Amino acid sequence: MTEAIIDEKSILNFWEKEKIYSFKYNSKKKIFSIDTPPPTVSGEMHLGHAFSYSQADFIARFKRMSGFNVFYPFGTDDNGLPTERLVEKKKNVKAKEMERQEFINLCMEFLKEELPKFIQDWKNMGISCDFSILYSTIDRHSQKISQWSFLDLYKRGRIYRKEAPAMWCPECMTGVAQVEVQDKEKEAWFNDIVFNCDEERIVISTTRPELLPACVAIFYHPSDKRYKKFLGKKAKVPLFNFEVPIMEDKRVNPEKGTGIVMCCTFGDQTDMEWQKAYNLPIKTAITENGKMSEISGKYSGMPIKKAREEIISDLKKEGLLIKQEKIKHFVNVHERCGTEIEFLKSKQWFVKYLDLKKQLLKWGSELKWYPKYMKHRYDNWVKGLQWDWLISNQRYFGVPFPVWYCKNCDEVILAEKSQLPVDPQKDKPKSKCKKCGSKEFIPEMDVLNTWFTSSMTPQIAITLIKNKKIQKKLFPMSLRPQAHDIITFWLFNTLLKSRLHFNKNPWKDVAISGFVKIEGEKMSKSKGNIVRPQEIMQKYGADTIRYWAAGSKLGEDFNYQEKDIITGKKFIIKIINAANFIFSQIKQKPKKPKKPEALDALFLNKINYLILSVTKSFENYDYARAKALLEDFFWHDFCDNYLEIIKWRIYNGNKNQKQSAAYTLYTSFFSLLKMFAPITPFVTEHLYQKHYKKNEKEKSIHLCSWPKYFKKRDFSELELFFELLKKVRQEKTLNKKPMNSECIIYLKKEDFRKIKKILEDFKHVNKAKEIKEGSFKVEFL
Repeated sequence: MTEAIIDEKSILNFWEKEKIYSFKYNSKKKIFSIDTPPPTVSGEMHLGHAFSYSQADFIARFKRMSGFNVFYPFGTDDNGLPTERLVEKKKNVKAKEMERQEFINLCMEFLKEELPKFIQDWKNMGISCDFSILYSTIDRHSQKISQWSFLDLYKRGRIYRKEAPAMWCPECMTGVAQVEVQDKEKEAWFNDIVFNCDEERIVISTTRPELLPACVAIFYHPSDKRYKKFLGKKAKVPLFNFEVPIMEDKRVNPEKGTGIVMCCTFGDQTDMEWQKAYNLPIKTAITENGKMSEISGKYSGMPIKKAREEIISDLKKEGLLIKQEKIKHFVNVHERCGTEIEFLKSKQWFVKYLDLKKQLLKWGSELKWYPKYMKHRYDNWVKGLQWDWLISNQRYFGVPFPVWYCKNCDEVILAEKSQLPVDPQKDKPKSKCKKCGSKEFIPEMDVLNTWFTSSMTPQIAITLIKNKKIQKKLFPMSLRPQAHDIITFWLFNTLLKSRLHFNKNPWKDVAISGFVKIEGEKMSKSKGNIVRPQEIMQKYGADTIRYWAAGSKLGEDFNYQEKDIITGKKFIIKIINAANFIFSQIKQKPKKPKKPEALDALFLNKINYLILSVTKSFENYDYARAKALLEDFFWHDFCDNYLEIIKWRIYNGNKNQKQSAAYTLYTSFFSLLKMFAPITPFVTEHLYQKHYKKNEKEKSIHLCSWPKYFKKRDFSELELFFELLKKVRQEKTLNKKPMNSECIIYLKKEDFRKIKKILEDFKHVNKAKEIKEGSFKVEFL
């Protein structure tokens, strides 16, 4: 196995010991604050993490070197359903089969074991967070902020509790919010089933025959003449033999199936709308654990899939199934486990926000989006909202609701702010019931949805700083970096709550990263295409992953290919070799010459323009363009051209020629190191410590000032020089001559005149005996 080229572990230890990335509490510098995404504790960092967190870190490092006091905390998202499912898998247990407190203790013990290893992956990637500003979304501090958010929104009339149909995951046995539901294409059977009305048959197409016992009505479109004769009559539900009314409604699509549908409580959103609009009864055919209920008769207790098979079989036997067609359709699944969502009537807590769609669109437009087109995802989500935000989960491990209920009258009793964080199952309210005066209470058993807490990350991180003046400077934050798949989860909910609590946006800029794919597909264990960043780091070093990640523009999904990692390795070897050559010739910091050689002055002008271009790119979060500019300059202008051009002067020149070359080498290479530092922090630190630290005041390259650029100066003669040099090299290659073969070069009169001041360097780099005027030609001696 290939080992990483430099000792990254020693560099990590140095950064940690010297607190290189610590937020400076007493600094007078302008603050740049980052709302760092707290990764979900999933066992270890995956390649998508390495990709997107590197991209955010490029910006953090650039801002730090540009003179900002960077507030860059780190947190882990480790409460709620994701952690429960991980613990259940790792410990081979089921939460619902254990005592509540026993399972909570197991989760806390698991996190205590896992978190240090989990966080170390981010450190190993060179993520320059201040890890002393650390939070976990299940710690007491985060619970306090989350519970305060609940109390504040409740008092503002934005939170309510209601028994109503809600989306439910039978696998996780909890209510789920709209944002936690994904559309997934699945194969299914479209079944044409016979309902009887008097002596006539009505054929209804459905993919969910298991909902027959919950059928409460039949609907057709008012314009559909085929079914007008049935209006006001009743149809008999097959197998279950009870009758339901036949009604008209414009929401029926006459072109779908047979054009007449059954309404069951509940198969989808439309069923809920019909039930409410026509005050239909509610029948529950499916229980919370995904089994058929008592109203299902002989199918009672069967899992959904089994019941579907049995009912179809019985319909066939009774001659009530006249056609089956295999189709592909999209169904709602829980994003955590992939289980198909059911709609069950249950008592849940909600945040009211459907009345805020116009404001949400306005608030989103006040953010600066990078890239701009990502705002469309946000807008589309807001426009498509159909539900208020369900925030209660029927699970064990999570932030408790700060709520009790009066045992006597069911009145909601809220915790007081001074009590927070509170666990209603262990603690008691400070006052008696205001409605009836009772002192007996029932604790709320549900926990807050994990996104309810994660949407408070700005406040969770900022309030870790106890200085109120600094807190005010930190909010709104400068930047929210995150992946595009959680715009609807994290970004939307954080923006919503910030406006509801503080009447201001939580950040100024949002930078949205893409996904990592393998041959165009998302990585997944089932496909066997998982690539572990830990193995890449061990084999090639973290800088190679970061170098690869810098090749993707913000928002774009990016293919992982090992050859791109190897390209990063080649760069690291090349920059080390370049440094070795430079400092084999330079033993001490060279002084600036009184009059630099003409070519050196032009080269410094060119690198000045590079500094301007790279700086502008980083300021616009376009690190990919910054990398492309740096890469091209380093490989071609610096290594292929400039290093080769000045070798003769370094070895054979007079005092001023050598001094000018040495100064230009030292200065330009230092500028390159600084500009590469945000992308490849390890190798640039390694070279700084080895060659520059003894001459420079800062203890780390990452604390050095970003290279300054001056007013644009002309370097067109140098561009022509490089162009002509390339042509000479091509001629030598074409004639199968080595690069050091002697020759006579003919240049056009105009070209000869333009590079006259730097003709001596042109002559030496090309091993030319003579440079003459004439049509371009290379004569070999």
